[in-house]
Amino acid sequence: MLELITDPTVWVAFFTLTALELVLGIDNVIFISILVDKLPEKRREFARRLGLFLAMFMRIALLLVLSWIIGLTAPLFSVVGNEISGRDLILIAGGLFLVWKSTMEVHQLLEGEEGAASAKVKATFAAVIAQIILIDVVFSFDSIITAVGLVDELPVMIAAVIVSVLLMMAFAGTIGRFVSAHPTIKMLALSFLFVIGVVLIADGFDHHVPKGYIYSALAFSVFVEALNLRVRKRARRPVELHEPYRKTES
Repeated sequence: MLELITDPTVWVAFFTLTALELVLGIDNVIFISILVDKLPEKRREFARRLGLFLAMFMRIALLLVLSWIIGLTAPLFSVVGNEISGRDLILIAGGLFLVWKSTMEVHQLLEGEEGAASAKVKATFAAVIAQIILIDVVFSFDSIITAVGLVDELPVMIAAVIVSVLLMMAFAGTIGRFVSAHPTIKMLALSFLFVIGVVLIADGFDHHVPKGYIYSALAFSVFVEALNLRVRKRARRPVELHEPYRKTES
């Protein structure tokens, strides 16, 4: 253990993996933020923290059963020339769930509370946690596969997962409140989740889309939306600044 602590290459691997875990955890934070938004305000923070804790323990548990995960990559059957493994089935199911969930949320957001077909209904705490657990499994596989490809030492992987989740917990509340307070940001987040769902399905069928493309597009969209928010804020600024001039003219 002392050798790991004093080895500079281990520290480099640790910080690199922590940073990647944070990037890969963005979609998980966004999904949790949208789900807990359906709960009463006083229970949202607890549900958000519980969801991230579950994600952390899910990833640590999967790290401890690496041999089982490796076994999931063995082909089970073929579909149109594509070999489908247990991991592929999990990715496809998770992708379909994300596509369905994001589509329903967009429909509900567009219809509004008065929409006859999709009036806003507060979800139960148990239902929200169940959905968080379901999607945590999918996102955890992506995270663990990245960890295994970068680092060989199990303690380093576990430490990186714990630190990254703690950092996400520190900022998840702010991100969640910001998404909830800005409908256009929430729509953008749902669109991002829809794209992630499609990418997971494609990945399940061995059509790999580099994540860098997805996150670059998201970053550009967020930048443009930040400019839009700034423009709208300036447009709503009170005209009190012009009042003295009006009084002088009168």
